[in-house]
This record gives sequence, C-alpha cells and structure tokens, in this order.
Amino acid sequence: MPQSPDALELAALLCSKVCHDVVNPVGAIINGLEVLDDGGDPELSAIAFDLIRKSAEQASAKLQFARLAFGAASSAGATIDLGDAEVVMRQFIDSDKVTLDWRLPNHSVPKDEAKLVLNLLLVGIATIPRGGAITVDATTDQMRLTAISVQSSGSNARIPDDVERFASGKGQWSEVTNHSIQPYYTSLIADIVGMDIAFDWRDDVIAVEATSKAEAQTAPDGDSARFEDAEEPVISFATTPLRSA
Repeated sequence: MPQSPDALELAALLCSKVCHDVVNPVGAIINGLEVLDDGGDPELSAIAFDLIRKSAEQASAKLQFARLAFGAASSAGATIDLGDAEVVMRQFIDSDKVTLDWRLPNHSVPKDEAKLVLNLLLVGIATIPRGGAITVDATTDQMRLTAISVQSSGSNARIPDDVERFASGKGQWSEVTNHSIQPYYTSLIADIVGMDIAFDWRDDVIAVEATSKAEAQTAPDGDSARFEDAEEPVISFATTPLRSA
C-alpha cells in the first residue's frame, strides 16, 4: 500500500460505515413501534408489525455481514466456512435488486480469504447501482483460494472511479472518506492474503479479479503453510448469535 493507515481512524471509518448501514432499518423499527403505540386502526397495526419484522431481519443481516466482512473473526489463524459466508451474503443482499450466483466450494478457508470474498462482492455490487446479476467464483489450491472472480452486469452498470482506485490499492490513505473506506479496506485484505485486485469491462460484464501477487513466495517447510495440515478453529457465523461476539 502507498501509505500505512492510522489504526484508530481506520476503525472509526469502518464503525461509521456499519452504523450508516443499520441506521435505516433501526429507524424503520422505531417508526413501526410508534404506530403501534398510537393504537387504533387494526390494518395500520398489521402493516406496522410487518415493517418491524422485515426491518429487524434486515438489521440483523447487515450486522451479521459486518461481523464477518469487517470483524476480527476471533483468533488469528482461524478459518471460516464458505458455506456460512454464502448464507450471510444471501441474507445481506437485496434479492429484489440483485441475484447472486455463488460458485465457491463448501469448505473452510483462512478467515482473511473469506473476508476478501465478501468485500469483493460489495465492490461488485457497487458497480450495478440499479441492481442486476452478480457471480462469484474462485480457483483453489490445497484448500486455499488462489484467485477470486466477481462478475456483475445490470442496467447502468459502471465502475466508480473511487471504487476502482481504492480497491486496486492506488488510492492514498489521506484521501479515504466514509464513501471510500470499504474499497480501501478491500485492498488492505487483498494485500494481507497476497493478492492484487484489477478491474475489467467486456461485453456489458464488469469483472473484479483478485489474483496472487507474482512475487508471493511459498512458506518454508515446517511453517504450517499447507492449510489442510493446520489444526485451527473453524468459525461459523451463520449460526452464531450476535450476543456472543
């Protein structure tokens, strides 16, 4: 990365993003409760209950996603099941706007690789502001992800300049704002797992590709480089209640 981020400011910007994402459904819950407090019309009460239920589900989905995509994910060296990551992602996206084709294998990978998948999907969703279709695929080697591909298509698809610049690691930390913190964070995760991010646009399909850095070196023998030989905890986020975080 061109600059090292300030840890406290990075945490503050990520917290601000999470709060921004959940403030709307939480506000809708409050509005629904106010309608119930007023009493009266049974039809309005039924609408309020439906609003509260849907908004609570939306807020929970956003928090579960943030916990997995931005959180520490427990201990260093832990792994995350990609099947759980798929469940969290499907709950997070607006299925009325975006259709997801998940082509990743159902096995556990190092937590940062799973976090990179989810953040790349967010980057892909940002390229289809009016909705559309998004596909995620990957190549694997020894139960590790060696390349990740996110392809998106839809009406008015585009690659926002800031998204491409920060996700590909070309943006400066001093330029990061609340709007660019997520693609910038994606570049940080990619750097940690030894990948570069690049964008391509062909035949109305926007591709966001994460591939292994050419200079990446294989870990020395005895350093537990082979993923399947490491005895590390597997974290399930799809079934773990929020209060245990």
